[in-house]
Amino acid sequence: MMRILRAAALLIVFACFFAPGARAEYAVLRNGLRIHISGYENLGRILRLHVAGGTVDVAAEDVVNIEPEEVFVPAVPRGASAPANVRYPELINAAAQKYGLDAQLLAAVAAAESNFDARAVSRKNAQGVMQLLPETSMRLAVENPFDPAQSIDAGARYLKELLDRFHGDVRLALAAYNAGPERVDQFGGVPPYRETQDYVAKITNRVAQQPPQNSAQESRQSTAPIATASTASRTSAAPKKSTSAPNQPAPTGSTAAIVRRF
Repeated sequence: MMRILRAAALLIVFACFFAPGARAEYAVLRNGLRIHISGYENLGRILRLHVAGGTVDVAAEDVVNIEPEEVFVPAVPRGASAPANVRYPELINAAAQKYGLDAQLLAAVAAAESNFDARAVSRKNAQGVMQLLPETSMRLAVENPFDPAQSIDAGARYLKELLDRFHGDVRLALAAYNAGPERVDQFGGVPPYRETQDYVAKITNRVAQQPPQNSAQESRQSTAPIATASTASRTSAAPKKSTSAPNQPAPTGSTAAIVRRF
């Protein structure tokens, strides 16, 4: 009993001085105390609880349950097309339709991974638009990871696999794409890595802020039936190239690749 009380006291101290993260669960101790945690590690006889501000180790036998906290997750709009201002919208839409994904979600992942740079290579050798490791590319039968069509198709297939594995939970699937599915299993949720948490938040927020593409297109057609030369020029202008160079990808892609591979 004293051991439980000491562990609870430590956790309460952390909870009082540090605000909890955006996503959390509750560790229920044998004495009935429920502690707000952002994740945990099962180390056998010890559970390492991740509380805001640090970690605390408690005996596994003293934790009777881990209860999920209800957290709002931005809904992924079904049937939406990839934003018109991104690179490879046709490839993204085709892959999304093939694997039953939302095209805006797939486009947001590509943006976070490589900023649509087909030649991007991370320090961990993740390659192409979707930043796939060579072993993942091999498993998915990708012959040329620098071919945008192959990379986007394989990345969409991998994202679909992760969504199926985590029962459609978009946040867990994104965390697994970034940090690896084993890490999500290990921590029982989004791993407590700042890069991974930022990655998940960035993508879900980006998707939530996208307007419905079909209705937006209909509105433009009804209000401006005749396109002038200047507007046609603007709409057909090539998107801004990524500043990433081979072997030096954009920060988001490289960070995601680094965090993913432990």
